[in-house]
This record gives sequence, C-alpha cells and structure tokens, in this order.
Amino acid sequence: MLVSLMSIAKGRASVGEIEQVVQFYWLILGSLAVWRISYLFASESGPWNLLGRIRQGLARGVGSELATCLYCLSVWIATPFAFLLGESWKQRLLLWPALSAGAIIVERWVNWETPPPLYYEDREEQDQENQYVLRQEPKSTSIQP
Repeated sequence: MLVSLMSIAKGRASVGEIEQVVQFYWLILGSLAVWRISYLFASESGPWNLLGRIRQGLARGVGSELATCLYCLSVWIATPFAFLLGESWKQRLLLWPALSAGAIIVERWVNWETPPPLYYEDREEQDQENQYVLRQEPKSTSIQP
C-alpha cells in the first residue's frame, strides 16, 4: 500500500494501483460513516430529542437491545453502505462485515480506557492484618533517671 502511495505521488502509478487506493479510501470513509450513524442512533438524543424518543419506543418492544447496542446497530447500518460501495455481490457481501468491524474498531479506539490494575493492595487492610502479628517492632520507652 505504501509503495502504491509513493508511486502515485511520483506520477508512476498504474491504473490498478490507483484503483486499489481509491477502494481503500472508500472503505475507511464507509467505516467512519457507519460508526457515526451507529453512534448517533445508539447514544445521542438528536434534534428535538427525536432519537431519544425513538429509542424509548423501541425499549418497550423487541428492539430494546438493537436500539442501544452500537455493535448491533453497526451491522444493520453497514448493509446499505456495503450495497452502495460494493461493485459486485461478492464485494458487497465482504464489505458488509468489514464496514461493521471498522465501526466497532473506531468505537473501541474512541472509548479506549486504561485497563484496571491486575493487583491492588489496600494499605488499611495491611495495617489491620499486622495487628495480629506476634512479633512487632519494640516501642520506644523513655528512660527515667
């Protein structure tokens, strides 16, 4: 891919190389569009709280999980994008999960958090455990003359 971009920049690219770069460009744009629309439907209220009311209506029915799950929405929203971006049925069938996966990757990247620590030690618990230890440090005593 990098070689293709370099040859395009130098003006020595073939038609096939340019076509591959353009297809990759549409894959990236399609994934971003699927993520944005999925995020809009799953998490935002929209103008005049329209999407919030639609989600509340679906929550009473069967579609409650579909209306709030970005991963589920991305599968269904990727369908028309795959149909529009694909040139053959084979490409459309392969683009459908690829666009959904791209949207999921964007969602995970946007909401990336550091994982919780694997080991955590509470200092207060440690002090409470040490009160039952048989050997303790000697307490200093003042010597009186």
